[in-house]
Amino acid sequence: MKTKLQKKEQIELGQQELGKSETVVITDFTGLSANDLNAFRRAVRGIGGKMVVVKKRLLKLVLKDQGLDFEPKNFAGQTGVVFSPKDMVETAGAVHKFGKPFAAKNLFNISGGFEVKEKKYMDAETVKRYGQLPTREVLLGQLAFMLTVPIKKVLFVLNSAHNETNSNKS
Repeated sequence: MKTKLQKKEQIELGQQELGKSETVVITDFTGLSANDLNAFRRAVRGIGGKMVVVKKRLLKLVLKDQGLDFEPKNFAGQTGVVFSPKDMVETAGAVHKFGKPFAAKNLFNISGGFEVKEKKYMDAETVKRYGQLPTREVLLGQLAFMLTVPIKKVLFVLNSAHNETNSNKS
């Protein structure tokens, strides 16, 4: 049981992290071991975020201060909160990538998320869909490839026509 001082400190820590965050992803990590939980924290740090274990009732107070509506009764299990300065695609992507091997065994689930500045809640399915999107770099690579295909086809046709012209001269 936490003391009032510990609860107040946890709320203040949450408010500080929320102030630096663009997005928040809420997870249920009920089945993870301590080592897996530490690996999750490292994965989140890799995108500049922070994962904190927070009681749902205290999380409600943290989010309420920013005008974000959070109802603890709608969330089951142990709550891990990812505070991130990145957009939802990048944050959800990192969380989804980490949780994918555990989700099949029902040891880790994304429960929802918030876009802080827009004060917008996203349900678990929406956050998961964001997490499945390719990264910006992958999309740029795909775009570059798609733009080169028509050029390569035109060059192939021109080269074939040039070779055909040269073979007719012989």
